[in-house]
Amino acid sequence: MLTNYVYKLRPNQTQSSKMSAWIDMLRSQYNWNLNDRITQYNQQFIQGDYCCIKTKAEASPLTCFVSKSGATGNPWKDSKFDKEGKARNPRRSAADIQITALPELKIARPWYAQIDATVLQQNVKRLDTAYKNFFDGRGFPKFKNRSNFTSFTYAMGVKIKGNKIYLPKLGWMRFYNSRSIPDGFTIKACTVRKRQNSWYVSVRIENTSVPDYSPKSLGSNPKVIGCDLGITKLVHLSDGYQIENPKFLTNKKAKRTLKIRQRRVSCKVKGSKKRKKAAIRVGRFYQKVSDKRQAYQWKTANKIVSRNVDVIAIEDLNISGMMRRCKAKSDGKTGRFLKNGQSRKKGLNRAISDASWGDLGLKIEYLAAKQGKIVIKVNPKHSSQECRSCGYIDKSNRDGEKFICVECGYHEHADIGAAKTIRDRALKIVRGDSAKLGVTNLNAQKISPRSSSKRGEFGNPSNRDIKNAIS
Repeated sequence: MLTNYVYKLRPNQTQSSKMSAWIDMLRSQYNWNLNDRITQYNQQFIQGDYCCIKTKAEASPLTCFVSKSGATGNPWKDSKFDKEGKARNPRRSAADIQITALPELKIARPWYAQIDATVLQQNVKRLDTAYKNFFDGRGFPKFKNRSNFTSFTYAMGVKIKGNKIYLPKLGWMRFYNSRSIPDGFTIKACTVRKRQNSWYVSVRIENTSVPDYSPKSLGSNPKVIGCDLGITKLVHLSDGYQIENPKFLTNKKAKRTLKIRQRRVSCKVKGSKKRKKAAIRVGRFYQKVSDKRQAYQWKTANKIVSRNVDVIAIEDLNISGMMRRCKAKSDGKTGRFLKNGQSRKKGLNRAISDASWGDLGLKIEYLAAKQGKIVIKVNPKHSSQECRSCGYIDKSNRDGEKFICVECGYHEHADIGAAKTIRDRALKIVRGDSAKLGVTNLNAQKISPRSSSKRGEFGNPSNRDIKNAIS
């Protein structure tokens, strides 16, 4: 079994300054490697009509694998031999080329020798993972700045003794041992992360003798509960239970506090120490809000998963699409932009971001996997507009939290009715596709004839494995 424990570090002044310098150097290395791959792609795409450097076999640049993720360096490895003793030269990936060039980097820039070798290698693999995510349909890797590059990873050499942890090239460091590592678990890797108030370390531990979590077998009549996510209430369950939404960042007090602290930053002189101190206070406020939200979501997820059910059905929401800006409207005669409703939608976007539905769904999946329960993501289209009595769909059926069907007069709570609809759709999946329950998500478009969602298209993956979600 593989799991992670997070601790708060207590470094001294020398260790703290050294880790800050490491992050700056690793960010520069990451950006240089990304620029190197982009440059090589552009050069090979324009100049080369071949896919093999050795044979110069002509191919279309669109299908040329050399242009896919190239890097500066020798793309061929000459130290491999087959069983007959003949040399075979497999092609290196871009990550292998850049990892092989790390000794040259230390010679050209000696200050990089202060960083542990595995940390430099994991930094290159971090970029390689970003490229793999891009080829799987996600966004293209971006250049990092100080705000979105705050961590580095060790692959080996980490030791823990009592309330002290040993990090290579940094030495022994004290930490708050709030959760002791169980006997039999070994340290596989650890990630050091800088936050506003201190440094944190996430230790990955493994015990091969402990089996991984496996889903329980479902009987002929499994118990299913549906979850409808919202803003007024965070979660509506199909059994009528509702969970409050504290609105940690969008309540009146939080908005006023954030406004005052951001105003103090803007009033200070740019580049001054007072401006930096004011900015740190803003960052600490965001961290406090984030910690409160995380703690509340774990409690909420535990409430949902601990219920006496076999299957948990949640909405498969396209949150990024819901928060996308409204399309611009312009006057055909004058060319001026017209009102498109974005100013009104801004508040809704902030409320969705504050609710953090995506993180809550991941926590539910994680806790459900630990208890052997199954999580199914269901297409939520028309779930709050469809009448549960006659099946009629109309926007006018819903008025706020009230649902009154204009066709047959059926009425109930709109969000609880939507949770029941989600439960029924998941129940149809369980009864019809029980052989596919080894995965976390199932495509609800198969059982919903009115559905025309685009969640199954390229770039919007709808199937993720439980083990990948846990790790």
